[in-house]
This record gives sequence, C-alpha cells and structure tokens, in this order.
Amino acid sequence: MEKYVIGLDYGSDSARAIVVNALTGETLATAVQYYPRWKAGKYCNPAINQYRQHPLDYIEVLEGTVTEALAKCPAGTAEKVVGIAFDTTGSTPAFTDATGTPLALLPEFAENPNAMFVLWKDHTAIQEAAEINKLAKEWDVDYTAYEGGIYSSEWFWAKALHVLREDEAVRRKAYSIVEYCEWLPALITGVTKSDDIVRSRCACGHKAMWHEKWGGLPSEEFLTKLDPLLAGFRERLFEKTETADKPVGTLSQEWAERLGLSTDVVIAGGAFDCHMGAIGAGITPYTFVRVIGTSTCDVMVASYEDIGHSLIRGICGQVDGSVIPGMIGLEAGQSGFGDIYAWFKHVLEFPIRNILGKTTVIDKETRERLIEETICNIIPELTREAEKIPVSESTIIATDWMNGRRTPDANQLLKGTITGLTLGSSAPRIFRALVEATAFGSKAIAERFRSEGIRIDNVIGIGGIALKSPFVMQTLSDVLDMPIKVCRTDQACALGAAMFAATAAGVYTKVEDAQKAMTSGFAREYFPNPENAKLYQEIYEKYLKLGEFTEKELFC
Repeated sequence: MEKYVIGLDYGSDSARAIVVNALTGETLATAVQYYPRWKAGKYCNPAINQYRQHPLDYIEVLEGTVTEALAKCPAGTAEKVVGIAFDTTGSTPAFTDATGTPLALLPEFAENPNAMFVLWKDHTAIQEAAEINKLAKEWDVDYTAYEGGIYSSEWFWAKALHVLREDEAVRRKAYSIVEYCEWLPALITGVTKSDDIVRSRCACGHKAMWHEKWGGLPSEEFLTKLDPLLAGFRERLFEKTETADKPVGTLSQEWAERLGLSTDVVIAGGAFDCHMGAIGAGITPYTFVRVIGTSTCDVMVASYEDIGHSLIRGICGQVDGSVIPGMIGLEAGQSGFGDIYAWFKHVLEFPIRNILGKTTVIDKETRERLIEETICNIIPELTREAEKIPVSESTIIATDWMNGRRTPDANQLLKGTITGLTLGSSAPRIFRALVEATAFGSKAIAERFRSEGIRIDNVIGIGGIALKSPFVMQTLSDVLDMPIKVCRTDQACALGAAMFAATAAGVYTKVEDAQKAMTSGFAREYFPNPENAKLYQEIYEKYLKLGEFTEKELFC
C-alpha cells in the first residue's frame, strides 16, 4: 500500500511543504509561502540586530503550504498520509503561558515583539551571552562545555534573559519558554499544557546547555546567579529531551480538519533545519554537510567511540542523537553567507531606488519595471564579471563577519572588514572578494574540525546557493581543496523532515533506513582546480591575518 509523508521546512523568510512517497522518496508536490508579516518588515529593527517573527506567520503558512501541496497531488493522496515532521531555524525561542501558547497569540501581546519568536539571527542578547560565558567559566560546572565552550547571543538562554530584562509585561506573564521546532508539533497535536510539550534533543542540546551529565538544564543556582529573573523557569521547563525520530502524538481533530488529513497521522519530534537537512542529504560519518543559505550550518556525525570524552572547541555543540539517533551530532556554521551577498546587492541598489526611482524621464510603470529588472540582475551580472577575474588577481581581502562570527569561536561583536581596495577596485572585484571570504570562513570551520581530531572525507552542499551558483560552489571547492557533491533536491531539509516523519510513523525502524530508501541523490560534483587551490591557500593565510587584526585591534 502506498504511504505518504509531509516534510515541513521553516526557513528564515519562508516555509515549504513537500508531499513524499515514504517508500521511494519521490516528491509528489511542493508548496512554498513567505511569512506575510516578516515579508512586510514588521517587528524587526536591523539597526539594533532585532529580528522577531509572529507565530501567526507560522500558523498561516502551515495551513497554506500543506493544503496547497496536497491540492497538487493525485486524488486520494491525503488519505494515505501517515506522518508529518517539522524542521525550523534555531535557536528561535518564545515565551509562553501555562498552556504552552506563545504570548504573541494573546490579545494583549499581539503587537509586542518581545512576546514573539526571537529569530536565530537576532543579536540583541550580546551582553547576556557575555555574562553566561563569564559565569560558566567561574562555576564548578562549565555548562558550555558541550556547546563548543562559548555561548552565543543567538541561543536560548541569552535571548530569554534579554527579553525578561527588557519587558516587564512579558516578565509578569511568562510561564515557560519554547523553541520554534518544539511548538509546531505541539500545536498540531493539540497540546494544551506547557509541561506536556515534547522537548527537542537537537534544540536543547545545542542551544540550551542541556546535557544528561549534569541532569539536564543548568542548575537553578547557576541560572539565578546569572540573574534572579530566571528563577523558576528551570522547574517549569523540562528534564528530558527526545530525538526527532520518535512520535510526539497524532494530528488533533482541529488540525486534521484544517489540513484535510486524518487524525491518525503521526507527528514526529521537531529539530533544526540544518540537522534534518543533513539527513536529507544522506549524511554518514566523516561527511561534512553544508546547508548553504542566508547563513550556513555545517553538520557532521561521529560515533561514540570516535568522540570518546573529547570536547570540540569553538563549534555549536556536540549532542547525542541531534542528527542520527545513536551517534553524536556536531554543528558549526557561519552567521552570514548569502546574507553577505545580499548586503552588497542592497548597497548597489541605492542609486537605482533613490535616483532612478524618482526620475520623470519615463512613465511610472516603465520606471518600476526597469527598477525591478535591474535589481534582479545585479547578482547574476556581478557573478558573470567576477568569474572572469583570475585568482592571481584576488588582491582584495575580506572577512565574512558582517553578521558576527558563529564558528569557530562565536563572537557576535565582530564586524566585517575589507582591505586591499584601490581606485581600480570595481564592484565585481569586491563581490569576488566577498565570495572568497565566505569560502575562507568555511575553510576555517573545516580546519577547526580537523585540528580537534574529526576527519573530513567528503563534502556535501545543499540549499539554494549550492544548486544555483556554480561560481560560489567552485570557489568553495577550490578553497577547501576538496570535491563537493551537491544534493539533487532543492528541498533537502524538507526531505530530511519527511524521512523523520516516515520513521516516526513506523514505515522504517531507524532514520538510516529511511535515508537509503528516500534519498534524492546528487545533481553534480565540483572538483578543485589544483592551481587555484594552491593560490587560495596563500590568500587564506592573509584572510587569517586580517581576521586576527580585526578581532584583536578593532574589537578587542
């Protein structure tokens, strides 16, 4: 009998749903929708690195994408759906009341950004992260030990504390805290108590300092020493976490009706997009999977024997079962990748929007069409010209820290730098330097894994940039001096979620079996140019020196 599963991938700007044959991995339909409030720029203030998302955005695109995708499928498909799984960005937490409802869904908090989900890229909690790091190093237990030894402003406790300090109304109402990837499964299974939300091993282990070694979350004494405002949250949160291959419940009657599905549909546990994306890409031990988008997430898995008692410094955590249950999941990444190219594009848009946008030489309709066409072609045209520049002429050096540094060694205070500019430095040459900078940042992560005893045998790239930009991927291959396979599907994260859905629904006994049956394979493979690889090693040394100067002299 045919069985279908739905994988839901919630990214920074949009969500996508795919309907997949659980036995073959064939994708029947895909639907993508942007978060309407986020797209309108609501609740965000880039000047202070504040990025918030309203839970209504998540709810609306959930119903919209699933019903749209099912409508594209052959008649009778909905009746054969057996499982659903979510992946989301992270750490993206929100405060809830005792029912587990995010505060922004309550009328009095409907327009309060502090009551909303604090997106991964929100860096308003830099001070709180610094305080956590200081106290962790003074405490008898270093709760950051399994999170690379450095706590980030992008993560759970820093964000929670920042909001509590900033907003008295939220402080009075907040009962608990939930990660985005935990709340969505709870929402559609009808959970009505915060205490009943199944907590994600992936989210809690990598971002909330959860570890079995010290009994779960950091102690109440540690948290209240950090700030008395955190008193009581540990008790109201959780002790246990679960891997995403386990079911958390079945579809509630309300959501079965809203989605046009059965209440027998099994809902899997949630996890972060990059971790499920690694599964969708076919991750195995010693494979370096790069989820390449606005930022990057880099994921590896290793056996208990390989890791032993080692602590990998400066990454985003090593967590038992966060990727493949029964193995240690390792996460790293860059706070900016595609966002860096987007930043440069926005810089170049200024005269187009502010000069051409006001011209009276042509009529309004023609003007608007011309502006749109020009802006859409900025990156493609920069790419065409940048590709023509030999590596030997790459004299502009940049760091990839426009959004701070995630790994190795998190530091969100850092800013990007560009050096080597001359009066002959054209836009394509600067763009090439930015592409090289993102590749050098990737190499720094790979080198950290290797220096910590984790070997890398092969590299897989997934995401829109991996599929759409041969220039970026070839540069990355040359800089890493390694071949890179690119996952065939453009929805690897959603496909990974579908694999977890199939496992939770009992179609497979373990997620590795789902991987083998449902894999999409690879679209192409990039191989390093030996001459370019040699030249890039020399430029990489300059990148490291620029980074050292930037960090020590400009942001010490």
